[in-house]
Amino acid sequence: MIDMLLAALWGLFRENQFMGKVVDEWIADSQEFVHKLPHLAGIAIIALVLNKLLRMGTRRMVRIAEHHGAGPGRMAEVRTLASVIRATGLAVIGTIVALQFLATVGMNLAPLLASAGIAGVAIGLAAQTIVKDVFNGILILVEGQFNVGNTVTLAGLSGTVESMSLRKTTVRGGDGTLYFIPNSQITTVANLSVDFSVATVNVSVDFSANPDEVTQLLKKIAMDLRTSEAFKDVFVSDPQVLGVDSVKGSQLIFPVVFKTLPTQQYGVIREFQRRVRLALEEHHLLPGDPLRVYGSAASPVQAHDEAPTTAPDPTTLKPQETNPFSGE
Repeated sequence: MIDMLLAALWGLFRENQFMGKVVDEWIADSQEFVHKLPHLAGIAIIALVLNKLLRMGTRRMVRIAEHHGAGPGRMAEVRTLASVIRATGLAVIGTIVALQFLATVGMNLAPLLASAGIAGVAIGLAAQTIVKDVFNGILILVEGQFNVGNTVTLAGLSGTVESMSLRKTTVRGGDGTLYFIPNSQITTVANLSVDFSVATVNVSVDFSANPDEVTQLLKKIAMDLRTSEAFKDVFVSDPQVLGVDSVKGSQLIFPVVFKTLPTQQYGVIREFQRRVRLALEEHHLLPGDPLRVYGSAASPVQAHDEAPTTAPDPTTLKPQETNPFSGE
């Protein structure tokens, strides 16, 4: 029985039989693949080497900029450019390696490339937004409108730029939300991290205070803050106390202007307001209060001494000239 089964299987796998031909073709394809395997391994090694060189080159760009003492703005530009070069280079290397693998295994690339060209035209017409994203991303990088690490407002969203590519920009909001903004949507850029920041603090003091004394007090507080160890390296120029800017009811408004390094004004504002609070208490000055009303009515004694007013005689009143209901 076993001999008959073996004979039947041998008959199926004979040279001129169907299964025999399948086995022969499989063996031939395996031999051809093994023959091409060193070429495929060489392509993979070259791709890894190019990837390594690309990463080393972008890292060296950043290290050179740091070694030459580039400022924060220049460092942000270098990091942004390095990240875009790395992402674009990896995409190009991956595409070339994929085409080389397909050509090595025997696939005819001519129809594939022709189809890709036609598909590229169709996709380009259908995906015009992506094309706009890429072109706008290139212009943003060339013009240096903002960089990674800058605090910006893009498309109505504010936060810190975490990454950039030719298609999109990611911004981390103050509450931790990560926004993905297509570059084509970026029409107006508000960059808060360029050159310097200006902050104005409006100090409200009670109307009874001497304006000259308050001005001198605020100048002293601002200059003490300017020369303090914690904030002396933050200021770009001396603070300015502009005097009385406006009078609102019982309030005197004194604007104080601070010019600091980009996005470094918030700590200065908080410390200045703390010192103003303590100084007002020390000098017995009242803060401005929009609900405080100046001017007093007659005292009860004066009101008692005054001659009482008599009620008017209703018979001597003139008739009403207007209708109290219609106003006519």
